[in-house]
Amino acid sequence: MDGLMLQERAAARTNELPGAALEHPFGPEFDVYKVCGRVFMLVSDLRETPIVTLKAAPADATALREAYAEINPGYHMNKKHWITLTGGGALEPEMLDDLVTESYLLVVEKLPQRLRPVDPATFGRRVESIAGDAAEPAPDPDESRGRP
Repeated sequence: MDGLMLQERAAARTNELPGAALEHPFGPEFDVYKVCGRVFMLVSDLRETPIVTLKAAPADATALREAYAEINPGYHMNKKHWITLTGGGALEPEMLDDLVTESYLLVVEKLPQRLRPVDPATFGRRVESIAGDAAEPAPDPDESRGRP
């Protein structure tokens, strides 16, 4: 995926995240994505190279930088908690979606509970059965009793 596709895919993923908002506090050349006023993604160009900067758990950030040449420490951000992605490597679109979602959830989990647009413990995660297969959500007990 090239740099422009990387930026477009990351921006498209934010449209699926409740409460995510695009702002331009640093000018029109920097897309800043926030949830409840807190930054979780920046999209810009670095020396004419399209980049996406995301929040990441420190251990994950280290592992990702080691595994992917296109993932580097966060540009102009805390290198321990942020990563910067460039295009042209082996990063799959689904992985990018997961990284954007994880960045969003890292910010949401630090918000006061009353402000959280989603529950970070369950948002975007599939329910697993004991056997490890994807399971359907539990039925509503009121429906089985014929209650509305």
